[in-house]
Amino acid sequence: MSGFKEYDQYDALGLAALVRNGELSATELLEEAINRTEKVNPQINAVVQKHYDDAAVSIKAGLPDGPFKGVPFLLKDLGMLLTGTVTSMGSGMFRDFVPQFNSTLVNRYVESGVVIFGKTNSPEFGALPVTEPKLFGPTRNPWNLDRTPGGSSGGASAAVAAGILPMANASDGGGSIRIPASCAGLVGLKPTRGRTPAGPIGGEGWAGQSISHVVSKTVRDSATMLDATTGPEPGNPYEPPHFSGKFADEVGKDPGKLRVALFTQKIGSGEFTDEVKSALAATATLMGDLGHEVVEAAPDYDAMALDHAIMVIVAANTSSMVKQREHVLGRKATEDDIEPFTRALMDMAGNFSAEDYARAVQVNQGTGRILGRFHEQYDVILAPTLSMPPVPIGFMDEDPATGLPQFMGNTGLFNQTGQPSISLPLCFSSDKLPIGMMFSAAFGNDALLIRLASQLEAAYPWKDHRPPVYSSVD
Repeated sequence: MSGFKEYDQYDALGLAALVRNGELSATELLEEAINRTEKVNPQINAVVQKHYDDAAVSIKAGLPDGPFKGVPFLLKDLGMLLTGTVTSMGSGMFRDFVPQFNSTLVNRYVESGVVIFGKTNSPEFGALPVTEPKLFGPTRNPWNLDRTPGGSSGGASAAVAAGILPMANASDGGGSIRIPASCAGLVGLKPTRGRTPAGPIGGEGWAGQSISHVVSKTVRDSATMLDATTGPEPGNPYEPPHFSGKFADEVGKDPGKLRVALFTQKIGSGEFTDEVKSALAATATLMGDLGHEVVEAAPDYDAMALDHAIMVIVAANTSSMVKQREHVLGRKATEDDIEPFTRALMDMAGNFSAEDYARAVQVNQGTGRILGRFHEQYDVILAPTLSMPPVPIGFMDEDPATGLPQFMGNTGLFNQTGQPSISLPLCFSSDKLPIGMMFSAAFGNDALLIRLASQLEAAYPWKDHRPPVYSSVD
């Protein structure tokens, strides 16, 4: 065991500074991350692909001199292509899928200096807000092993929360960065649509709803990684408003007095639990104490149309992915290949028409216009990330159609509009489970969220919060 007990005192930028200053080597940090993985992963099942030898080779070959040089890093095992390694998408259909090129975003991670040593668990095709794929089994929450760490980036959130590393890759098509950040007590920023690349082949995920970034312990790590990975690539279908500065420079800046719209109601069916409502009220009070004006308000959108639109888009894209894989394999998917929920999405997609898909995209874009006008009056929207604290493992097994609206909050709205949205670990339940609060800004205004998040981080520090199941060596 390397026994670097001070590892937990540093975020990713802090670890990189140790390497830069010659106080520790990238090899020593990798050994620490591997040791911590081997200690805690049997309990939480967060890391499902291990690339320890490849990571050591990358260090020996020489790391780029980026902001995170030498820092251990994990990719999500969904959509992140790393040459010569399996990307399973959490599905038996892709258990042998080994790409021979990197995703553009992976190349940018590499240029940032991180050392990629594995991949994290996700639900099949990222379609559920819990991480319990048949292929690898459930990932468990370090705050309570009987609870979910969320999804679809549940493996990433569990690994960071358990102290394996301070930051990990995540992606968000309906809440999949913010949901696990809420469940695990982390920072989870979903950037503006198009802020990070989706290539080199794919142009968008889920009709532009999906985007990749990270979950992290600190706001500055998330901001700095956004600087390292943002920017266009050839053929991008979307281009967010250009930000001429550095997102990292926004950390610590005064956000000014903000006009905050307080969302107290859920979109569609279900409602927030009393405990979540209390957490929302406490956060509204905290915002007021910081000098912001908080007003209960909501835009006039069609909640039923939004629910239907996201269902059409997710079902159609899931079905398309399976059918493309069937074509490559030369056979139909069997029960061993895909899970019942995926099959249900495919059946659902078969009942939708091309016109249904076109209307779904129009609903998303129209709602983006409504939210754009709403933000002419309100700088930020505040709402709970989820309707309840992390649910038990198996909560979605019997009837996802019932479980989804019970657990989900309003995260999907901001995927559909493309706005930046962040979950921050500001509250806990009575049984000591994290409850995230979600802040969302106008399209393109990621910088405002970073300023506000860093203000809240200073007012309510969370970096040193540790769950009962943790990887450090005492």
